[in-house]
Amino acid sequence: MKKIVIIGANDFQNQLILKAKEMGFETHVFAWQDGSIGERTADHFYPVSIVEIDEILEKCREIKPDAVATIASDLANITVSKVAAGLGLSGNTPECIELSTNKYAMRSAFLKAGLPTPKFYKVDRVIPELMEMELPVIVKPTDRSGSRAITKITSYDQLEEAIKEAVEQSFEKKAIVEEYIEGDEYSYETISYHGTHTNLAVTKKYTTGAPHFIETGHVQPSGLSEEMLKKVRSVMYPALDALKITDGASHGEFRITPEGEVRIIEIGSRMGGDCIGSDLVPLSTGYDFMEMIVDVACGKAPKIVPKTGPKEARIRFLFTMDDVEEMKQYEKEHPEEIYRISELDLSHLGHVSDSSTRLGYYITVKELS
Repeated sequence: MKKIVIIGANDFQNQLILKAKEMGFETHVFAWQDGSIGERTADHFYPVSIVEIDEILEKCREIKPDAVATIASDLANITVSKVAAGLGLSGNTPECIELSTNKYAMRSAFLKAGLPTPKFYKVDRVIPELMEMELPVIVKPTDRSGSRAITKITSYDQLEEAIKEAVEQSFEKKAIVEEYIEGDEYSYETISYHGTHTNLAVTKKYTTGAPHFIETGHVQPSGLSEEMLKKVRSVMYPALDALKITDGASHGEFRITPEGEVRIIEIGSRMGGDCIGSDLVPLSTGYDFMEMIVDVACGKAPKIVPKTGPKEARIRFLFTMDDVEEMKQYEKEHPEEIYRISELDLSHLGHVSDSSTRLGYYITVKELS
């Protein structure tokens, strides 16, 4: 039986575990033991933190897997790259992972490639150059995801506190300060194989807005015109090349300015979180994104053929009890459109600070109008 090592065991990673088992793989899952669902669904679970790369690699040499994979986690993606390299398996290079998980390295790569890039600085405190930047600006950790410690700054006297918060959340204790880009936000879901990129879907993103921009929902298709989608592709594919992304999934976030220009926010060399890649892409396009990830991790070309027709797929996140009641009302009125409702976690009720502290979500799917 073929074997696959999966890094992470939470609800998002569980979709990959189940897909690999469906494809006939014996699943070996590494994660900190905290009761996550993947601990129970995996064929073999190892209570090892996903950052313990050497320990995971040593165990993997005993397992002898055919592939190493993860979805929707920058931290797990770093481990996947280093373990795959250590085992001689398919995957992006450590250089690619550095470029696609560190926002300062990423901005520098875009600048070097001649892509439109806002002015940016890497700092751990307020420096004189920041006082010369045109407001507003965005402050965020250089190496975190999930909307952690992201702040829109509209006054220079807000910089010190925002940088302090971002530095505290950063693994390398650095923040990036960059010019704020106006416009609606989208994401670009792509599969790559040996340097050839194929876009599978474009997602429209909804957030709480300033100052922290926590995602409230996503919908596919995006509603963008064919002309605009071509313009997006002309920016995003060179950006993937600039980050040296050659294999596997990627999730690129961008804005379209009021002038109609495409401006990159950031790109991850992994599937998008928030159920975008695991659920919305297959529901809206018919593409089996998860199967593609497993195939590419095994060194095989992905099968880019839709299994079902196009639909509208949407995820809504719950922040308040009003949101919960709205979900229940929607379920009552449109039960046929409910695809999945997550478990509720009310421990952060009234204190949602980033994507990890939202109360839950529900996914809907319906025919295109």
